[in-house]
Amino acid sequence: VQLQASGGGLVQAGGSLRLSCTASEGTLSNWPVGWFRQAPGKEREFVAAIDENGVLTIYADSVWGRFTISRDNGNIMVYLQMSNLKPEDTAIYYCGAVPSWRLVKVFSKYRHWGQGTLVTVSS
Repeated sequence: VQLQASGGGLVQAGGSLRLSCTASEGTLSNWPVGWFRQAPGKEREFVAAIDENGVLTIYADSVWGRFTISRDNGNIMVYLQMSNLKPEDTAIYYCGAVPSWRLVKVFSKYRHWGQGTLVTVSS
């Protein structure tokens, strides 16, 4: 599975962006999908994840109530809707596919990654 992330950009604090993740090769069906982010000088951190059926979701405390993860009915796209963005949300955002829902917070267990998309939030 080859993933592609898109939708990043420059936005002012309080603004919104929607990131998309799709499989350019293969399919996202049967894969839980997670978003991680990495800010300059920091380790990659978990942001949100959704199970393969689009039923279960989980969020980092830092984004809970502001970000929403979803996937379309055709299981082609996974979205990360980001609202009320803050400067501390500035990072490269990566989507990944992991073989099991119970592993969604474990970066090292992800099998496939997209190339990352840059989100910059200005104050």
